[in-house]
Amino acid sequence: MTRRLAGLVHPLAALAFLVAGVIAWWPRTIGAALDSTLIWTAGLVLTGAPVVWKTVRGMLRGEFAADVVAMLAIVTAFALSQPFAGLVVVIMLTGGEALERYAEGRAGAAVAALEEAAPRRAHRLRDDGTVHDVPADDVAVGDRLQVRPGELVPCDGVVVEGRSHVDASAITGEPLAVPVGPGSAVVSGASNVDGPLVVRATATAGESQYARIVRLVREAQASKAPIQRMADHAAVWFTPVTLAVCAGAYALTRDWDRVLSVLVVATPCPLILATPIAIIGGINRAARRQVIVRTGGAMEALAQVGTAVFDKTGTLTHGQPDVREIVPADGADAHAVLRLAGAVDFASGHQLARPLVLRAEREAGELPPATDVREVAGRGVTGRVEGHHVVVGSPACVV
Repeated sequence: MTRRLAGLVHPLAALAFLVAGVIAWWPRTIGAALDSTLIWTAGLVLTGAPVVWKTVRGMLRGEFAADVVAMLAIVTAFALSQPFAGLVVVIMLTGGEALERYAEGRAGAAVAALEEAAPRRAHRLRDDGTVHDVPADDVAVGDRLQVRPGELVPCDGVVVEGRSHVDASAITGEPLAVPVGPGSAVVSGASNVDGPLVVRATATAGESQYARIVRLVREAQASKAPIQRMADHAAVWFTPVTLAVCAGAYALTRDWDRVLSVLVVATPCPLILATPIAIIGGINRAARRQVIVRTGGAMEALAQVGTAVFDKTGTLTHGQPDVREIVPADGADAHAVLRLAGAVDFASGHQLARPLVLRAEREAGELPPATDVREVAGRGVTGRVEGHHVVVGSPACVV
């Protein structure tokens, strides 16, 4: 936030000088005795000099970007004692850059949120069976890690002990927790739902799935869309053409103010800044919705998309399961089945229990109390409701 606010200082300073000069110029104000041209000139020197120096340094490095014309407009405005026009160019250029930095800051905040949610600690199992807490970055390939219920998997690995359900919706978009056991692969950033696991690390935290996602977002933010590269390439011929038009204007009119007019009008601030702001903003918004856009070119290509094909339902779901249909066995009442299952699941902490209970409460109202409730991690929950023995869980548990 501080960096984004600091970026506004330059354009706001130029705007302040511009407004102060207008106040001094307006005859009915208390500052009418002041010289508005002097104020504007001071503002142009103070706010325009950094812009000019930055552009000149780029030119010395062989970078002839599209803002060269803006720099020439500022210098010409100062040379012709037309500081008002020069300040307008400074405000356009620095204001657009401030907006770009603001958009980059918003995009950076989205990546920072991804990084903040990354697993930080790991429980490493020693050969003697004791557990030693270490930073996730210190985990080496082959280490055995304990992942407790409710914790995130610190790095990619394979389950060697225990059974549970793993919620990887933040990574894959799939709404349902997946049952895992010995031999099952798990990815970093996935949440262990209901049972303790021992996982053998197959990758370090920095090379695991979650870290790769963060890197993809950062690479996408740093990339240039094709239209932005076109703007930079256009500067190679755009600047000479602009100078040729300036020379033509002076040859026809012998008026240097006409030259300045050409430079001001030709200053391509929208071409320079509109595309990166739009691309970075789009990547930022997608990242907040856990959609990873690898390059700015991919974002730009969406404008040409007529048909989209998605490889799995998890890409389109909200990451939260919901009860959509109840199919009772022959002779059973769907309402009664839902009511009994909701009563037993009320005490369960499983990911699928909550949506079932919510549906039951919506349709049946207050649920009856369940007794003798027992839950087997990864299998299901049993209990007694109004004299009925009720089992809710996987087919293996129910049958």
